[in-house]
Amino acid sequence: MRCEVIAVGSELLLGQIVDTNSSWMGEQLALAGIDSHFQTKVGDNHIRMAIALRTALDRSDAVIMCGGLGPTQDDITREVIAEVMGVELVRDEVIESRIRAMFGSRGRTMAGNNLRQALVPAGASTISQMPGTAPGLVCPMTGPYEGKVVYAVPGVPYEMKEMVAGTIIPDLQQRAGVTSVIKSRTLRTWGQSESGLAEMLHDEIERLDAEPGATLAFLASGIEGIKVRITAKAPTEAEADEVIAAEEAIVRSIVGDIVFGVDEETIEYAVIDLLRERGLSLAVAESVTGGLIAARITNVPGSSDVFRGGVVAYASEVKYSVLDVPRGPVVSAEAAEAMATGVCRLLEADVSVAVTGVAGPTAQENQPPGTVFVAISIGGEVESRQLRLPGDRQRVQQFSAISVLDMLRRRLAGV
Repeated sequence: MRCEVIAVGSELLLGQIVDTNSSWMGEQLALAGIDSHFQTKVGDNHIRMAIALRTALDRSDAVIMCGGLGPTQDDITREVIAEVMGVELVRDEVIESRIRAMFGSRGRTMAGNNLRQALVPAGASTISQMPGTAPGLVCPMTGPYEGKVVYAVPGVPYEMKEMVAGTIIPDLQQRAGVTSVIKSRTLRTWGQSESGLAEMLHDEIERLDAEPGATLAFLASGIEGIKVRITAKAPTEAEADEVIAAEEAIVRSIVGDIVFGVDEETIEYAVIDLLRERGLSLAVAESVTGGLIAARITNVPGSSDVFRGGVVAYASEVKYSVLDVPRGPVVSAEAAEAMATGVCRLLEADVSVAVTGVAGPTAQENQPPGTVFVAISIGGEVESRQLRLPGDRQRVQQFSAISVLDMLRRRLAGV
């Protein structure tokens, strides 16, 4: 079974939106054991969309079209699919009722063009998951494409993901006769390069190449570090989990404490869990990161259990007057340590992190861009570190945030 992805939208070709949907779908297809050899982007043009769909059907067994299912005039995916199927669009009264009910439940007046979303190619069925007003479609092909299938999903990521996971992947596996289970687990790491990790795991990767079992892949994820994905294929989910667990133990024994999380567990999740286990509260003092650390912490549900708050002391005078930083250079280890101590006192926290530095593009206090000083305070004991970070202003800020959080994680975990 080969499944192709077509991403619809002129904004994708113009670079106004990055096509993360296709990459996500490609990953899900691979995990489901479905081959995907091509991905295409096409603008909102009927003729070119029809050419792209016919080309895909000529070389693949299934196609997922993503985007172009909304209520506006340039949302023409359903019309293109109907043309290729050789059928008319028909109104689905159930979908029409659901769209009307959605607007009614929100107390909003529905524009008439929303009912375009209730038009479905004759012979197609709608996807049961419908988090928005645009229904997804399952369209069995006839004529020269007999036996093939086209799926259509909205371009809104959370709507698309629910439909792909809930209906499309299971349907593709059933059509392909896939009976085995493919599962993955991703270990998140910080503090080692991709080449460094590859070197550390070289012997293990060679062993896996020679023996059946799990596979390892590296995913460079910028400010989230390097991810090591462990994948296993087995007759049952339980057997796949067993293979993954065994390989995870081996990987952890090799790479050590640079692993800070699994799957969707970010560095802030790890820090909050450690603070909660130890009954400690946290405060943050930020200069160069401008509140980014506090934002990451508060993105974690339940972080109010441990997070007291933060001070964005961007101006030097605020550092002096609010955090009791001694007057003098503010891009220094001494300033970072004073910020960590001061915010603990001010917010009555047990633990703090602080960061000050130069994001760029110009130097400050004779320090080049990328010069950052971070500090942590735990129970009155303060530790600081100087970092030399690469990249532009935004990357320096992001690397600063994850670096100081990892520093705190290691200190709390005693590693």
